[in-house]
Amino acid sequence: MLFEYKTIEKPIEDILLKEKGSKFIGFAYPVSNENELKNTLEKVRVEHPKATHHCYAFRMGLNGENYRANDDGEPSGSAGLPIYNQLLANEITNILVIVVRYYGGTKLGVSGLVKAYKESAKITLEEANIITRELETEIEIHFNFNQQNTIFTLLSKYDAKVLNFDADESCTLTASLKIAQKESISDKLSEMQYITFEFKN
Repeated sequence: MLFEYKTIEKPIEDILLKEKGSKFIGFAYPVSNENELKNTLEKVRVEHPKATHHCYAFRMGLNGENYRANDDGEPSGSAGLPIYNQLLANEITNILVIVVRYYGGTKLGVSGLVKAYKESAKITLEEANIITRELETEIEIHFNFNQQNTIFTLLSKYDAKVLNFDADESCTLTASLKIAQKESISDKLSEMQYITFEFKN
């Protein structure tokens, strides 16, 4: 099973490419859900209201199974696909790349457009730091107050990060940990008395 994926560390913006008077401006953003995707596209549209085209491609999901390439009015396959192919070439997912075009008066033709959009996506991604992220899951554990030392020791052993902790006579704790550790920590918790736990995702 896959427990990690490659994506970019942080947003890259305003990478300029000029081609026969047209300006192509590249943007790359790490995104992990549809909401972030929509907000990011909207943000770039608002920042560049006078641009002729806002073409983009994204991949989301462990294997990039959720993807789209959008030509935004350019000839079919001349913009979104060349951008998308750069995502594949870099083997990255959970990413959105947008190329904003300001038309400069000279038509580039389909092959010229393919070349320009590909190059724009390529130089934008060259500015990015590609990192490997490990998938995480959240666990919620219920236990007795006098068991907290045992629980905290166990969590630190598996590098889990405590997100929330309510201490009362019975305690509830939420932590995030790497999916790769899920089975091992489940086995350990199952052996303990007076403890219930569930994974959130």
